Amino acid sequence: MFDKINFTQNKANFSCLVFSSFFLLGMALTLVFSPSNLYYLAPFIMAPIFYCCLKYPPKLVASYLFSFGLGHFLTGVYWIYTSVHSFGQAPIWIAISLMFGLIILMSSYFALAGWLISWWTNGQASALIFIGPSIWILFEWLRGWMFTGFPWMSIGYSQIDTFLLGWAPIFGVHGVSWCVSISATIFLYFVLQKKYLLALLLMSIPYILGFAFNLISWTNDTGQPVKTVIIQGGVPQNLKWTAEQFPKTLDLYRQATKDAPTNSFVVWPEVAIPASSDNIQSYLEFIQKEAQESSKKIAIGILEKNKDSALLFNSMLFLDGSREQYYRKRHLVPFGEYFPVPRFIRQWMRLQSLPNTDLSKGDQVQPLIEFNKDLLLATAICYEIAFGSEQLYAFPEAGILINLSNDAWFGDSIAPHQHLQVSRMRSLEVGREMIRATNNGISAFIGPRGEVTHRSEQFIFATLSTDIQPRLGSTPYVLFGNWPILILSSLILIFSRLTKKKNPI
Repeated sequence: MFDKINFTQNKANFSCLVFSSFFLLGMALTLVFSPSNLYYLAPFIMAPIFYCCLKYPPKLVASYLFSFGLGHFLTGVYWIYTSVHSFGQAPIWIAISLMFGLIILMSSYFALAGWLISWWTNGQASALIFIGPSIWILFEWLRGWMFTGFPWMSIGYSQIDTFLLGWAPIFGVHGVSWCVSISATIFLYFVLQKKYLLALLLMSIPYILGFAFNLISWTNDTGQPVKTVIIQGGVPQNLKWTAEQFPKTLDLYRQATKDAPTNSFVVWPEVAIPASSDNIQSYLEFIQKEAQESSKKIAIGILEKNKDSALLFNSMLFLDGSREQYYRKRHLVPFGEYFPVPRFIRQWMRLQSLPNTDLSKGDQVQPLIEFNKDLLLATAICYEIAFGSEQLYAFPEAGILINLSNDAWFGDSIAPHQHLQVSRMRSLEVGREMIRATNNGISAFIGPRGEVTHRSEQFIFATLSTDIQPRLGSTPYVLFGNWPILILSSLILIFSRLTKKKNPI
């Protein structure tokens, strides 16, 4: 009897140890992303995950990888609590519920991917080499669009400063993730055979090919450089919407715009002015006049409200001295910019003085901003820059990419650094320079290979200026989007099933 009790206790202790180990491994994966940037650890952290899929039955793998996901997303998206509670003024219990709800949902993708890899490979190490990365990437893609999507911390983003960046203009961020994963499975396969040197050599193949691909210039310069100035207001989020700060904010952006050089392009961040456009018409007319008199072009993040409509959009207003052009944000943030809740919950939110008004969604395909007769601009506002394939409708026509954001919502967390990393990947995928203007940092100019050429410090007023070079041409990713890597992964899985049927174990 005592032996049975001891066995059960030892088994429970072992399970607890394994769950804790995978939780810690998930936390370690967060370190491969910015600002820690321990990107070289990514394949070595993924290798134990694939080993687990190889050695344990599907149900057990699912539970282990769920624990892995909890550790990863808890340390990777804890800033959601800061956004919802500290700045959104939601009660603590709501902030915690939303944060853990998202963490549990995202961890479930890891669990399902692990279950399927374990079942599919059935302990065959050779099968794992291609099947593991293919299933993993398909689930990474799924979590980027299901239930509105949350593509944050796709593994490929962590490799923006490695040789794997050469794969991004071809297959996009998911293709880079696939390369990380196959490096991990190759390493694991040969380590299990105790061929350690061969493991290190062969796992480097995707990196060597990535280096070679990065030597290719997919896009080319076109037209004249654009003298560009980013204005980072540096207004703290907890002060931004107060009555006493409002006139100061108006003066800050007006003066900074006036001080910008003649014939320059001046870019403000997302919702730079804390008011809807219908309430500051005279102010906008003044800015338009400044654009006309000094031959400037000005992009303003603003809440757009038409007098003839009750709809409110998170928009970019482009002024060139003679006309107005708008881009309206298309991918809104659930529970931030709209609230997918029943009417009775919305009524309760109203009684609790919580935000409860939905912003309206812009059209999925919108006319591009005409900078001049030779140059069109592609625009993404804040969170929607994470949805790379949704931006592709603007290319190859657009010559420059603009991202307006308000990362002050994230406080002093890792999120602004992650957001910049995501933006860099978008520039790399389409081979365009990016102007990234944020309210409180990190503002930046990003080159066509994803390199940061200029950046601001956080939590201060700052202006950045440089010449932005428009570009033309199409990368393979612009032409085909995510389809090549999704089709490749699917074909690998289909081929493996057909082969298995012909040669059953």
